[in-house]
Amino acid sequence: MDREIAIEDSLVHVHTNEDGVYLFFKRLMDITGSLFGIIILSPVFIITALLIKLDSEGPILFKQLRCGKNGKKFFMLKFRSMQLNAEELKETLKDKNEQTGPVFKIKDDPRITKIGKFIRRTSIDELPQLINILKGDMSIVGPRPPLPSEVLQYTEYQKQRLMVKPGLTCYWQVMGRNSVGFDEWVKLDIKYIEERSFWLDIKLILKTVKVLFGDVNAS
Repeated sequence: MDREIAIEDSLVHVHTNEDGVYLFFKRLMDITGSLFGIIILSPVFIITALLIKLDSEGPILFKQLRCGKNGKKFFMLKFRSMQLNAEELKETLKDKNEQTGPVFKIKDDPRITKIGKFIRRTSIDELPQLINILKGDMSIVGPRPPLPSEVLQYTEYQKQRLMVKPGLTCYWQVMGRNSVGFDEWVKLDIKYIEERSFWLDIKLILKTVKVLFGDVNAS
């Protein structure tokens, strides 16, 4: 892996909850929650894997390098929802980007497969990240992990998103997702970093549950 992306001490003016008791229970919740999720959702994992295989050729899981806490890189897992040449096609679609900042997103992305549209709309494509949470690369609640290429374009303020462990869900997922511009997205992540607590994590998890049944802003 490439070297970690450094966060300069001088830019860290946002304070976050580093209380040992909170961090202990947060990790305990991550372990028990991800284990329970993998077990209870195992039929969804199996059915999704079969549908992906029937829909298109290629691997079931998509493994992508992302940046975690303090820029530490790890491979994030997702159910594959795009064609195998998606990264090559991305270069031809850059002028159609609908998101602001360094993030690339298109609502009706032509690279997405038929089953991919469904698993993205229901957020089923994100479920393999329960494995990342169990391993400790991610948390259930935290800012979404960015691509290294995106982080290289971050301002000093935006790099503060990397102060805490990335998560499966956060404010962005429950407040509009792709309808939220990147600058507002960063503000929401900073808001979480400043306010995070055990009860806030529970609140965001409960609010995220409805996303599993479909979100018009998911893509």
